[in-house]
Amino acid sequence: MQIQPMTDEQRKAIALEYFKRVDRGEDILDLFDEHAEVYFPKWGIARGKGQIANLFGDLMGIIAEIAHDITYANVVQQGDTVVVEAASRGKLKSGQSWRAGTSHAGRWCDVFEIRDFKIQRCFVYLDPDYAGDDTERYPWLRNAPTDRY
Repeated sequence: MQIQPMTDEQRKAIALEYFKRVDRGEDILDLFDEHAEVYFPKWGIARGKGQIANLFGDLMGIIAEIAHDITYANVVQQGDTVVVEAASRGKLKSGQSWRAGTSHAGRWCDVFEIRDFKIQRCFVYLDPDYAGDDTERYPWLRNAPTDRY
């Protein structure tokens, strides 16, 4: 195995390429190391490309379309770590949609570790209840004014 030095711009480019490919529905697995870990809320931690494929297969089983607004993303870097905070919009296969700024869903933050031109770790932090259906546990979602978003 050869360890290759990377610049901050190269790490950032790989992180942003991940979002672009997800939005286009393209393969993302080649961006990940064989032993990478991905965390997604309510799914858990996927370890290795096989489980990462399962995680994204499950996720795309409910999402019809998604767009990450990375134009105005807040990107923070330190060493191998790249943190990207931004907004998204999309539509579920059920027909329900979300958009940051008009619904409770759509704001997110992903923490990457990128070395040797591969994503080693990607932990996703967001509310996976895109449609706001979890009103049994969070009753304030039923009548939430849109100016709170």
